[in-house]
Amino acid sequence: MEAIIKTEGLTKVYGPKAAAHDVNITVNKGEIYGLVGKNGAGKTTVFRMLLGLVKPTFGKISLFGSESTSELLKARRKIGSIIETPTFDKKMTAYQNLKAYSICKGVGDHREILELLDLVKLSDTGKKKFGSFSLGMKQRLGIAAALLGTPDILILDEPINGLDPEGIYEMRNIFLSLAKDKGVTILISSHLISELSKIASAYGIISEGKLVKELRGEELEKINRPFVKITVDDRPKALQVIASKGLSNNFEPVDAQSILIHDSLKDIKEITRELAIESVITLNIEYVESHLEHYFISMIGGSHA
Repeated sequence: MEAIIKTEGLTKVYGPKAAAHDVNITVNKGEIYGLVGKNGAGKTTVFRMLLGLVKPTFGKISLFGSESTSELLKARRKIGSIIETPTFDKKMTAYQNLKAYSICKGVGDHREILELLDLVKLSDTGKKKFGSFSLGMKQRLGIAAALLGTPDILILDEPINGLDPEGIYEMRNIFLSLAKDKGVTILISSHLISELSKIASAYGIISEGKLVKELRGEELEKINRPFVKITVDDRPKALQVIASKGLSNNFEPVDAQSILIHDSLKDIKEITRELAIESVITLNIEYVESHLEHYFISMIGGSHA
């Protein structure tokens, strides 16, 4: 696969503290890559360095295979972005703000502006001024501004912040369509792993400025699939029974007393019945739709509380 965004040892130090430390990410063409971490984890700092808004203390950035200062400057013209809360003129309408933005950026025209306002569901705002927009409406306008000029890359910092469930659903479909139908590469940050899991094909998990894990393909699928966790009084014997009787083709031990079953989810009664016949007592059964959130929390050293 072709790497569109790549960093090596990317680091930004402010005084005695590193806001980002030795960050190595690879975002492939046409991919939706989710950079996920708690607020203050370093996501925005990484994005600012990628966009040239902040100079790295150490490390390398490659965009479209280019690394030199002059090449990066050209490459960044192909990027649309939202960093933190979008800011526009409070006294101007959505259309007027996009028009001003398009003039400054040197891209877009009347027709494209109207199409983008329609895309983000702001075409009916008319003469309403930006200053009276809700946070969700401001986020939508920011996304429209980022899409001006049909960029090859979108870098979006918490773009669903402030959106209601319907707005989140609509934005999710827009991002998926841009990646699938137009080949746009999207790097998106969020602290909501549950939302990113509905659109991302790759993840970087960042904690305290450090990238602790990258996930792709089969590894991502394995973590995100549903499972049943069975807790028993004799795990070694339970594993032997499940294997010898062919009760599951995809299972694994997770701790001293528990086993994860990744298939045969409808046949858990049969499994527990067979275990009982062999004198293995089932202490607890837990159905989990997705292991991704549990995995994320464990990676950043948090808790469910």
